[in-house]
Amino acid sequence: QVQLVESGGGLVQAGGSLRLSCAASGSIFSINAMGWYRQAPGKQRELVATITSGRKTNYDDSVKGRFTISRDNAKNTVYLQMNSLKPEDTAVYYCKAEGVVTSRAYLAEVWGQGTLVTVSS
Repeated sequence: QVQLVESGGGLVQAGGSLRLSCAASGSIFSINAMGWYRQAPGKQRELVATITSGRKTNYDDSVKGRFTISRDNAKNTVYLQMNSLKPEDTAVYYCKAEGVVTSRAYLAEVWGQGTLVTVSS
């Protein structure tokens, strides 16, 4: 069984920074892509950033230049450094792993439970 555990969320003032972490646990051989998504109250879940095992990154336009995604393949962990935070960044941030190969199965995608980020004005 594969689990994703996010951490690092919290309350921050506008202009501040937070760093989110997401660690995947289980008998994992490899993970293709990992990413961060967010869901604000009353809105659909949306892509924030993704990173492949080869460290190719993709960002939503709303976070380009402010957020940086990175990963440690050896630790099966993905990070999201969020700078210059805005109130509109307030949301529950979810981690996702795609193409997870374990000792027992191939999992197309696995989601974390989410961590709340609140940016005050």
